[in-house]
Parts: sequence; structure tokens; C-alpha cells
Amino acid sequence: MTPTGAAAEALLARDGVALWRRIAEALQSEIVSGARAAGGRLPTEAALAARFGVNRHTVRRALEELSRMGLIRVEQGRGSFVAEDVLDYIVGPRTRFSEWIRRHNREPSGRVLDLREEEASSRVASGLGLRNGAKVVLFEHLGLADGRPISIASHYFPAARLRGIFEALRAEQAVTRALERVGIADYLRQSTRVTARMPTPTEAALLETPRSRPLLYCENVNVDRAGTIVEFGIARYPTPRVQVVFEP
Repeated sequence: MTPTGAAAEALLARDGVALWRRIAEALQSEIVSGARAAGGRLPTEAALAARFGVNRHTVRRALEELSRMGLIRVEQGRGSFVAEDVLDYIVGPRTRFSEWIRRHNREPSGRVLDLREEEASSRVASGLGLRNGAKVVLFEHLGLADGRPISIASHYFPAARLRGIFEALRAEQAVTRALERVGIADYLRQSTRVTARMPTPTEAALLETPRSRPLLYCENVNVDRAGTIVEFGIARYPTPRVQVVFEP
């Protein structure tokens, strides 16, 4: 029979070890053993407090420790979840979302967030080698791995240089196939710049990540075989779900 109430607290506190630490160790053991699946939701604080016979403040301290260790992620208003394995995002000459996800034995999917023509901001114009205000096509996409949000990517294309790219993206809803439609059979990564910043409320909601956890922020330039820029991309990845790895 599982001890409850004062008996449970006495058991947890034996040897002078703090109650919250013993709770953290018990949950850690369940996570490491696989008893709790990656991505699975933990019981509520109230349920854990009842299970261990302690108050919710003690449970919360244990969950904070597990979060600090990277074993769980805490989402405001949604609860606590077992952290998934980190996906290595390999930056090489050819970087394709679907191939990246399948290398991790996950199923890639996603949905289009936006598709429109607009005037290039100074940052986008610089990335594409255009003048400020030139017409560009924005294709924004939420990338999923086994149904779990893993990236928000904003792809910018030079409208005049790639005539028909808007219609191609609307038809294909995938960058590689759309570029093939407008005559770009292959494209290569010219540069990748990585920084980090905190998510906006919209980004945090889409990526199902806490507002307090930074995103990896990547700016990418892709060129065709002749070295002409065909895309400037801005991608946001949730940490610690994704880490960027550069290879020669």
C-alpha cells in the first residue's frame, strides 16, 4: 500500500533529503525508465501532491528541478510534459525539412501559416540582394515532427526574379517542389546565421513552448547552381527540442 499524508512525508524526508528532491528523483526514475513517454503529460500538481502526500508548493519545486535538468517542459496553462529527444538540425549544402525529420525516424508534416506578396523590409532586401521595398513573396510554414511543432519558417522569394513563384507555392505548399515549378531544379545553402531570442506570444503558442524559453533564430540564404540568390529564410526553433549542428 502506498503511504499517504504524514507517513508519506516522513518516508520522503528520511535521511534529511528534502521532500521536493525525493519527488523529483521518483519522477526522474519514471521518465528515464520509459514509464513516462516523451511528450506525455505529467499528472497535475494537485494529483502529484495527493500521490506523494505533500503540498503543491513542494511538488512545484520538484517540477522546477526537473525542468532545469531538461527532463520536462512546463507550459503555462497547459501543464508539464516529458521532454522529447533533441533533434539535431544539420546545416549542410542541402538542408531540406522533410529529410531532416525523417533522419530522426519521425514523420514530417506541417501547415501553411501565410502566403502573400509584400514589399521587402531592409533585412529581407539585404538577404535577397534586392533594393528596399522590392516585391517579394512570403511563404510561412509551421513544421511538425510526429505532429509536434518543431519550427516556424518564413521563406522570402524575389517576385521578379522567380516569376510564378506565388502560384507555385499556392499549388504545391512546399518550397522544393514550388522552386522546381519555376525552373530551380536544385538549390544550395550559401549561409546560415544563428542567434537566440525569446518567443513572441504567437510563436510560443504555435510552437507549444513557454514564453520564458528562448528560440533558436536562424537566417538562411539559398542559391541556385549559378550562385544566384533564390530564397532568404528566417526559421525559429524551440529549445531544447532542436539544436543546430554545422558540418563541413
